[in-house]
Amino acid sequence: NLQQQSQTTTLLFFLESFSCFSNSKDIMGVITYDLEITSSVPQAKMFKAFVLDSDNLIPKILPQAIKSSEIIQGDGGAGTIKLITFGEGSQFKSVKHRVDGIDKENFTYSYSIIEGDALMGILESISNEIKIEASPDGGSICKNSSKYHTKGDVQIIEDQIKGGKDKAAGMFKAVEAYLLANPDAYN
Repeated sequence: NLQQQSQTTTLLFFLESFSCFSNSKDIMGVITYDLEITSSVPQAKMFKAFVLDSDNLIPKILPQAIKSSEIIQGDGGAGTIKLITFGEGSQFKSVKHRVDGIDKENFTYSYSIIEGDALMGILESISNEIKIEASPDGGSICKNSSKYHTKGDVQIIEDQIKGGKDKAAGMFKAVEAYLLANPDAYN
């Protein structure tokens, strides 16, 4: 129905802010999206800011998107549960985010959105795998794969998420802009 499609579009537009993606594959209740975004910021610096310090940095530079992020269980490593509270610009209140894995040496991070009003009753969870690679020019490439685990026979079409792709890249680019404007940060 039209209301469900509108809610689904809104949900995906919002969630793309946290799960950068562009290409999609639909696999029996799991929809996969992949994206690559390039940056002039070196790999280690981008990983520190975009992944390791995102709980502090994102609310600082994008408070309309994320108001706060707090650890409610764990020590920051695998198994940690975080409560992400959205900014006033969001129609959603919060989600629970579980850290599935983090590898500081290989610049990889995986996490899942496991609970919250942003799942809108149509998704079981969203799993994300982020890898920040070095680019030949000394910058970095953010590679992200997001898997949307739908409930029942919910169908999400790629056309519903096109508008959010720019927003997803915007969050990464906001971190990049902060790092370029503050060259001594995260050294």
